[in-house]
Amino acid sequence: MAEKLTHFDERGAARMVDVADKAETHRVAVAAGRIRMLPQTLALVESGTAKKGDVLGVARVAAILGAKRTAELVPLCHPVPLTSVAVEFSIDREANAVECRATVECTARTGVEMEALTAVQVGLLTIYDMCKAVDRGMTMEAIRLLEKRGGKSGPYVAA
Repeated sequence: MAEKLTHFDERGAARMVDVADKAETHRVAVAAGRIRMLPQTLALVESGTAKKGDVLGVARVAAILGAKRTAELVPLCHPVPLTSVAVEFSIDREANAVECRATVECTARTGVEMEALTAVQVGLLTIYDMCKAVDRGMTMEAIRLLEKRGGKSGPYVAA
């Protein structure tokens, strides 16, 4: 790979990328991940009878908030004016897992990949937090960017 890392200057010091010369375009990023758990924990999540309440409802709001606060969490991210954050959860009974998918959109000079990835991770962390009293062995996995559109580098779709 001949490309260089953009978050370092010529001396190797960390820097925020200058996006002043980039065009404002409509940008979309989709990320996903999952959290595996015990079958009985999944049953609690699915039924909505977990001790702390509607796990997926709270996790959805947390994921949206995570996307909105990404620039506060990841030091070199630009604050981006998000126009849409959609978070979906699905149950995979075979794998005893909850899958999270976040789609984030904006019209800006920089993309929203980090916001989509942060939304997924915060959503999964919230599920862990709400269910840890009954299952501390839950594992988060396969958190990844699935797709991005807009911007100078063009589209990306995961293989």
